[in-house]
Amino acid sequence: MTASGENQTPRMSRRGRLYVTLGGVVLAAIVAGGILERRIHVSNLKDAAQDAAIPRVQVITAEKGPTTRTLDLPGNISAWYQAPIYAQVSGYVQMWYKDIGAKVKAGEILATIDTPGLDAQYAASKANFDVAMARYRLAQITARRWRALQGTQAVSQQEVDVQAADAEARQAEVEAARHEVSRYAALIGFKQLVAPFDGVVTSRLADVGDYVNAGGGDVSSRGTATELFSVADVHRMRVFVSVPQDYADIISPKLEGDVSVPQYPGRVFKAKFLATAKAFNAGTRTVTTELVVDNDKRELWPDSYANVHFVAPGDPDILIVPEGALVFRAQGMQVAIVDKDDRIRLHNVTVGTNLGTKVQILAGVGPQDRIVNNPSAGLLEGQKVYLVGSTPGYNDAGATATSAAVGKGDDVRAMPAGDSNASDAGVRQ
Repeated sequence: MTASGENQTPRMSRRGRLYVTLGGVVLAAIVAGGILERRIHVSNLKDAAQDAAIPRVQVITAEKGPTTRTLDLPGNISAWYQAPIYAQVSGYVQMWYKDIGAKVKAGEILATIDTPGLDAQYAASKANFDVAMARYRLAQITARRWRALQGTQAVSQQEVDVQAADAEARQAEVEAARHEVSRYAALIGFKQLVAPFDGVVTSRLADVGDYVNAGGGDVSSRGTATELFSVADVHRMRVFVSVPQDYADIISPKLEGDVSVPQYPGRVFKAKFLATAKAFNAGTRTVTTELVVDNDKRELWPDSYANVHFVAPGDPDILIVPEGALVFRAQGMQVAIVDKDDRIRLHNVTVGTNLGTKVQILAGVGPQDRIVNNPSAGLLEGQKVYLVGSTPGYNDAGATATSAAVGKGDDVRAMPAGDSNASDAGVRQ
């Protein structure tokens, strides 16, 4: 039995060594496989990182300018004539006859003012005139009698001349009294407030019994006075528009505009050029332009806000690009252009008129240049880029320009497969 146990031990040792060898081989294979897989992953991540470091850009081409330009500007509507009515005499409002919104004719009475003090002064001026006239008549009679005695021993020449001079003085007093009566008569006429022209009453700030001051009729006293009525002539309306300096070239006697107001959605009122200030406002760089619109139906009201739509000839020979394609840097206004090697070239450009969402480019860009749309601030000269298509629902409007700029033969790269935005950034065929 001892010999049998001694022979069994070596056989088991050889089997154990075999198991150990096989285990080592398996372990080495696992380690080698892990190292290889990690290296593959690192290589893939490196390639993905290098690929992701290259910017994706969407390119467009410059378009021809529009044949017509449109411009929408805010405007203020004013009456053809508008006059505040102030009191020219002091007194109390006796009665008013026209309320707001009333149509009036020129000379029609708006209100009357009770002026007992003025009435007394007017009566006194007429009495003074009568006194002056009586004295003048007496002086005339006396002067004639003294002239009849002239050359006799009864009177001297000196006394005759004195009586004649006294008659002339009395005549002057009569003229002064007559002018005083005329002045008060004119003031009496202001007891009635009348409409200066045909129109509509736009405000009434007078009521029966209100005291009004004669100073209210003085324009220099407007800061301390309030008008009693305001009358506007609305058969035609003036529309004032502040036109930016960039669009001042559209102003001419042939200029027309479409006026729309919020209270009439969808309605358009035709306006024609009337005048322009021919000078820019230094603060806003705009020029005040006046248009006129007929208002036969009295649909437009004074002091309304309006939107004025202009259509002016454009210049299709000048290229235009979206505002988002412009980059302003220390070198000036630039655009990023992709060359045939898909590298960025920054070109200085000269911009023209701002057309709203697009800008005229006077120099620096050709019709075949592939321009980066919405370039990032980090794009550098000579940087490699990938070209991508538009993002659905965001910049589909640029898809046509992008396809035309890229062409069928160009290599349009999509985002890496591991990028979550790859499906959105790829080119849609």
